[in-house]
Amino acid sequence: MSIEKTALAKDLEICRILNGMWQVAGGHGQIEKDLAITDMIEYHNSGFTTWDLADIYGPAESLVGEFREKIDSTQSQALTKFVPNPGPMSNSIVTHYIEQSLKKMNTDCIDLLQFHWWDYNDTSYLDALHHLSKLQSEQKIKHLGLTNFDTERVRIMIENGFHIVSNQVQFSILDQRPEKIMTPFFVKNGIKILAYGTLLGGFFSEKYLGLDEPHRGELTTASLQKYKNMIDVWGGWQLFQELLCTMDEIAKKHQCSIANVATRFVLDKSQVAGVIIGARLGITNHRNDNAKVFDVKLDNDDISLINSVTAKSNDLFEKIGDCGDEYR
Repeated sequence: MSIEKTALAKDLEICRILNGMWQVAGGHGQIEKDLAITDMIEYHNSGFTTWDLADIYGPAESLVGEFREKIDSTQSQALTKFVPNPGPMSNSIVTHYIEQSLKKMNTDCIDLLQFHWWDYNDTSYLDALHHLSKLQSEQKIKHLGLTNFDTERVRIMIENGFHIVSNQVQFSILDQRPEKIMTPFFVKNGIKILAYGTLLGGFFSEKYLGLDEPHRGELTTASLQKYKNMIDVWGGWQLFQELLCTMDEIAKKHQCSIANVATRFVLDKSQVAGVIIGARLGITNHRNDNAKVFDVKLDNDDISLINSVTAKSNDLFEKIGDCGDEYR
């Protein structure tokens, strides 16, 4: 079984399913370091060589640093994030944080640095990008990307001459906001999308098919709590069950899982380079199931069935705004 890869940028090829490390940050169960690193090696040996992490994801950067000592690190890609608190962004502040990431990750150069900013009213994000571009010219960062920026802010960055290769945003069958204005703009400017939330933290699975609406106390991870809120805004549990039934029908037709259908749907979207699937390192793994995604080919009938259900939902772009607006 071949695992799909793609060029995210010049000289940066990634696996189209990325291993997400948000789940080591807390709120998803206790992570045992040695078990986690052993699991990371298994992911790597299975062909899942691309890791999505952040400076704020607990021990994620340090885990990557230790893991890459045990493998051929030239065959692994680690995409981290810079998530500073809003405020003045001097060269020394930005450089300090990037140097910390480099040290933890045990590398001289970050493959992709994905920048996130909490407050658009504070335009210091442009200063931060200026300093990040300087670090890029010093070969401490290979490529610059973004996390949860809206289309308008990306437009401002492009107009200011910054070279951005990707933006990481929520994108799923349930949340198709990127298609409204972001994708058309990204097509024109050659920017790729890295999608997260594609499996709704695990809600897109057989486990929730035909289930009564869960109570808050039953939502045992930060992901489930977050994406239950999205389901509520999108159209509620009953409509979600209708969508799950439809996806189950498609999954049975293709002899795959509901999660495979959810992933393939987003991978087939314009400008989507990859989908990030959370890895609960040392706790559970879905590597074999994830690999089946690459054999699934959704046809027009499948897409029509899905669209017939999503057409009944609320428009999340109208309810929430552009990508990332849920954080501001």
